[in-house]
Amino acid sequence: MDISGKKAVVFGGTSGIGLAAVQQLVALGASVVAISRNPDKAADMPAGASTEACDVCDGDAVAALLARLAPFDILISAATGGSRAIGPFADMDIAGYKSSFDKLWGYANVVRHGIEHLPEHGAIVLVSGSPARRCGPGQVALSSVGGAVEALSRAVAKEISPKRINVMSPGLIDTPMVPLQGAERTAHYERLTGNNLIPRAGTADECAQGIIFLVQNDFVTGTTLDVDGGILLS
Repeated sequence: MDISGKKAVVFGGTSGIGLAAVQQLVALGASVVAISRNPDKAADMPAGASTEACDVCDGDAVAALLARLAPFDILISAATGGSRAIGPFADMDIAGYKSSFDKLWGYANVVRHGIEHLPEHGAIVLVSGSPARRCGPGQVALSSVGGAVEALSRAVAKEISPKRINVMSPGLIDTPMVPLQGAERTAHYERLTGNNLIPRAGTADECAQGIIFLVQNDFVTGTTLDVDGGILLS
């Protein structure tokens, strides 16, 4: 796909990986709509991108927004959907475990209501995470949801062909979701990535490059692209 002149819609596009994707899409000549629950908090939004407010867990709102923005060629969701439960499964509040799946339901809303507005060779990209296939201690909820997102993509790919859907799976990425600052932030990432084949945290830009690849390469669908510093092998 030649991105220049295309229209892209990016849920979760006002911070972190989603914002990096918006910036790279604009740099490649796309017009982009970045969507989040609180777009007024958006920073570093490039010229050529506009913002909209929407909660991905509100299916009716997602359907109405996508119908208003249509037509578009590229549909991306990096929206987390809400809170995510962390900790041992045996001790986990089951309500917290269930709420972690808001990410999946949000993705389901975006994909279901976006498919009809994509052209024949349109592309969808979702974001999962390395715990889907390498679950560390306390990551049962993250693993469950990420695995479901990847399974959703593979299943939907067979139904929507020649439209394409793929997943970009990041490892540990340095994003604003971690509130630590200074030396404490540096030590946090060094501790968690010391055993990686590439022993550092990834960047939002590196993940966005993976998303751009999945958009541009017309021969890739129903797959998961790992941008994880080799964490799956560590």
